Amino acid sequence: MIEPHITSAFDRELEAVQAHLMKMGGLVEAAIMDAAISLETRDEDLAERVRKNDRLIDEMETRVNEEAARLIALRGPTAVDLRTILTVMKISSNLERVGDYAKNIAKRTSVLVQMTPIADSSSDIRRMAKTVELMLKDALDAYIQRDVALAQDVRLRDREVDQMYNALFRQFLTYMMEDPRYITGCMHLHFIAKNIERMGDHVTSIAEQVIYLVTGEMPEEARPKGDKTPYMVEPRG
Repeated sequence: MIEPHITSAFDRELEAVQAHLMKMGGLVEAAIMDAAISLETRDEDLAERVRKNDRLIDEMETRVNEEAARLIALRGPTAVDLRTILTVMKISSNLERVGDYAKNIAKRTSVLVQMTPIADSSSDIRRMAKTVELMLKDALDAYIQRDVALAQDVRLRDREVDQMYNALFRQFLTYMMEDPRYITGCMHLHFIAKNIERMGDHVTSIAEQVIYLVTGEMPEEARPKGDKTPYMVEPRG
């Protein structure tokens, strides 16, 4: 029989790890939007803060993983408790990758501010980033509430992000064909849009981990994808 005081100590330690995970999630949410806003407003100082704050996200991931590993080593959790700890570690890894993409956007912003703005592309990218940021918020809420329906909703919304990316891809391609002077800027913007699309994939992975945590099974159906750019070919005349 497990001693009550041992169980209580485990619960407190697990809650502490999850609190750190949520703090990390908040930092990542802010990084997504700050990176997009710095691009739209051409704010190099904000972009620099996003780059610097990525170190905090990395440190939070290390802390979460170390505390989670300690729980496994010292408490020997089984069944649902072990699944929870492993889910925490996987979510922190996905959050760290999203933070890296935000940092990469901020790096490209420092280059793009030196160039002529390209139509409404920055505001379009901000809307795409906002969509991903809201997905992340809901995915983390789904984790806290153990809400499978909300996690599934987040998973399905990744298709919207893919569709936004496809539209931007075509838009940038059109600009580059119409005026070669836009090629460098559009390439940077395309990579930024792709970074956000990849953020959506990692957020979707978080939602899938929530589903696994609650049900014990990963979603059976294939994740709906709307990114068709790998299959695009130049039309023949």
